[in-house]
Amino acid sequence: MKNIVLIGMPGAGKSTIGVLLAKSMLYSFVDTDLIIQNRYGKSLCDIIDAVGTDEFLNIENDVICGCEFERSVIATGSSAVYGGQAMNHLKSNGTVVYLELELSEIERRLGDIHTRGVAMKNGTTVAELYDERKPIYEKYADITLSCSGLTAEQCVDRIIEMIK
Repeated sequence: MKNIVLIGMPGAGKSTIGVLLAKSMLYSFVDTDLIIQNRYGKSLCDIIDAVGTDEFLNIENDVICGCEFERSVIATGSSAVYGGQAMNHLKSNGTVVYLELELSEIERRLGDIHTRGVAMKNGTTVAELYDERKPIYEKYADITLSCSGLTAEQCVDRIIEMIK
């Protein structure tokens, strides 16, 4: 069975949906942000502050490329799609599901994005980040699920239907 790789904006529900999906499918759950934090012994915010956004993206790409997953639901960091090697690695043994949400819903869920360890240039708004990343998510997605108005459980049910 292939892995299931969840991509999407911060606040899209990758971790929440991922845990529920893994339980439903009897898969392992992996969060690539947690792998990075554990490897470096720092929060994402602290890593980004220490090395800068561009170097963080290199770290994220390298860490994901160095991981092997089997029968796993993988919640990626929202910036993982900037790493072409990482995404090709994940796609080689996984179905990529883009958890799509409307910008207004993302903004409502996020609150202060700067406390979440999001790789973004200083001065960038959530709307600008959304406009920049949306086509990249679409490029890598094998399946796109519009999550607006759905509960996490409904998203899980729809993902399971779509991958069968």
